This record gives sequence, structure tokens and C-alpha cells, in this order.
Amino acid sequence: MRILLTNDDGIDAPGIIALHEALHGLGEIITIAPKTVQSATSHGITFHQPLMTEEVKVNDRMTGIAVDGRPADCVKVALRAIWQEKFGPDTRPDITISGMNTGANSGINIIYSGTVAAAVESAFLGVPAIAVSLHYRDLGKIHYQRAAANARNVIDRILEHELHSHGVVNVNIPTTESADAPMPEIRVVAMNTAPGIDGYERRESPSGQVYYWSSGSGLIFTHMETASDVEALDSGYATVTPLSFDLTNVDRLEIWRQRLMTAKEAPVE
Repeated sequence: MRILLTNDDGIDAPGIIALHEALHGLGEIITIAPKTVQSATSHGITFHQPLMTEEVKVNDRMTGIAVDGRPADCVKVALRAIWQEKFGPDTRPDITISGMNTGANSGINIIYSGTVAAAVESAFLGVPAIAVSLHYRDLGKIHYQRAAANARNVIDRILEHELHSHGVVNVNIPTTESADAPMPEIRVVAMNTAPGIDGYERRESPSGQVYYWSSGSGLIFTHMETASDVEALDSGYATVTPLSFDLTNVDRLEIWRQRLMTAKEAPVE
């Protein structure tokens, strides 16, 4: 198995380093990830400037290609160019794993997440993908190695089953602060769709210009839906949520056809 490993925290972030180590034995790992932190860049891609790349040695066991772009850029250039250069025409990874992100990507944060966007881009291009994120309460207490081991357990469970070529699965690992933290139980849950309640602090620069600074943790929502990823993660479970990149609201298609299509515009039977 050949694995494309990427993230949005940057190629030298502790989460991807720990996950790279935890994935040893699963297959050949090829790391192609952003050169710098790209958190909350969602599915942005680069059109009007070159994507500069650089081969880097992160540590004695991890090397990779740093891309001066966003997470979705990394996957696009990996699948459309770099992979063929390394392994030959018409080749592609068996799976893409994106993460491990420092910070949960649950609820509406899925929409903002560069980690999830990288996985979705892979699935869109026909390579199944898993996004992995780690919830934390105290940044200084994260035990990345144990969290990555817990993530590997969830990944192994997922890979026991065949993934659709356009399938993407979002995984969140609960707060892990010690080497002996228990292996969490897994819950397959839906995305919490409640909006966040974070606000903005109004400030003023020394020159008198008003600006606003985002405040809050990003994980406080107007409400917590029962059996959602937010509820399960908050209860200490590892969450698994299958995602789709098709944003069509199928339930509303016929309603809008009836509203907007005249008899002349109606399709011929």
C-alpha cells in the first residue's frame, strides 16, 4: 500500500510527525504537505502564482516534499504531477491520510478545515481519504505519540473495509494528555450543524484604525445535536463521520424545478 500523507499544520508540525511514526508498517508513506501553517484555509487553491516545492528532511525517519501552498494544493499537485514523476504514468496512492491536525475538526469546523479539505480533494480526484484531527483542552499537555497510536487504531479499523474511490472519512481523536491514556471507543456519528458562537473583539491600532480580532475556541456552538460528532467527541469517544463533496440539496431539487421551470423550459419526455 502506498499512502499519501499530508496536513494543514505544516510539514514539520508535531501532529504529522507523530502520525507518520504511528503509520509505519501500514505501507509506503510519501509525505507531501504545506511548507507553512495553513489552518482554516478550507478548500482554497492556488491559480495565479507558482507552487514552489522543496524536499525536506524532517527527522531521521521522515522526509517529504514541502509545498508552498494550501492543503488542497498539496493533494492536487501530488496526484496530478508529483506522484507520476515518482512512480510512473497513471499511478496514484492507494489512500490519502490528512493529519494529525492539532485541534478538532468537528461540527461546522469541517467546512473551514484545511485538513478535511485535503482529504476531500483526494476523494474528489478518485483516491479515498481519511482526515485525522486531535481535540485538546491544553496545548501544553498534548501527548502526540499516544494520540497518533489511537488514531492508527481507528485508521486500521476503517481500512478493514473497502473504501469507495471517492470516499472520505473524517476522524476526531479525543483529548490525549498522557502516554497511558486509554484507547477510545469509536462512535460513527453525523456532523453537528449548529453555528459557532465565537465573536470578535473590537480593537484600535496605535494609529487609531479599528480592527477586529476573532475570539473564542472555535468549539462552542449554539447547541449540541444528539448523536453528533461534537457530542461524542466531548464525551471522550473517537468519532468517525463519512463525508461527501457533493453539496447538492437533493431534497430541494424538485421544489426548485417546480418553482423556476416553465412549461417551455421543462425537459422533453
